[in-house]
Amino acid sequence: MASFPLRLLPLLLLALSGRAPDLSGKENKSDGVLPPLSEASASRIGQKIWQNECAGTNEGLTSWNSGEDFASLGIGHFIWSVKGRRGPFEESFPQLIAYLKDQRVAMPQWLANQTSCPWTSRQGFLAEQKSARMIELRKFLANTVSQQTAFIVRRLEASLPAMIRVTPEAASQSRLQGCFRAVGESPQGVYALIDYVNFKGEGTKKEERYRGQGWGLRDVLLEMRGQPRGAAAANEFGEAAKRVLSRRVANSPPERGEQRWLPGWHNRCDTYRRPL
Repeated sequence: MASFPLRLLPLLLLALSGRAPDLSGKENKSDGVLPPLSEASASRIGQKIWQNECAGTNEGLTSWNSGEDFASLGIGHFIWSVKGRRGPFEESFPQLIAYLKDQRVAMPQWLANQTSCPWTSRQGFLAEQKSARMIELRKFLANTVSQQTAFIVRRLEASLPAMIRVTPEAASQSRLQGCFRAVGESPQGVYALIDYVNFKGEGTKKEERYRGQGWGLRDVLLEMRGQPRGAAAANEFGEAAKRVLSRRVANSPPERGEQRWLPGWHNRCDTYRRPL
């Protein structure tokens, strides 16, 4: 895969039709409004996400967190649910596998034919960490970093109509779309958008707010100052993210003690300023 297009989906069509976003890559191959992202850039972005989500380790590519009822796999910790036990979170690993099949990426036959998580408990999952199947899965995930990044970008693009739908003011909708495009003009900015939406979500849920103020991707884009372009847009996005997260901590219930997380959150946002 030499390159993949980074583009916005047609906003009005998706927002008004209610049609589910296509993550297969079969549609709109030539209508991109942002420059393509090379495989080398995709790989570098994927490596940074891998570091943030999995500490850059192969072992981190196959996780099952304590207290959760699903496996978290790949650089984006994509959810793979046990059959009959779908939780409140979107199951994304099967979507990734479907995308990779469409891209004709070779994969283990058992994985291509598996429709639900083959491990039914965290205990069973952890017990197989050194099994041949688990080792094969980690190797496959480590070898498809750029393709996983391409999939995440498609998901990011599909999130824009959702953010616009919960932004009623026309001027704010225009600003949201404009800032999204401006940040996404550089590989550095694409990384910032991808990492933040994985980190703190889209900002479309009313439940994810303190004192009426949220901290998702939508909130950061609307917090950006001026009309920066290119690398400057990615830099301002990082600064806006730090302001939004500081505001979250200030608004948070004191008993949560969120101040202890803020230095680490700001350090993560500082990575958005560094060239790939």
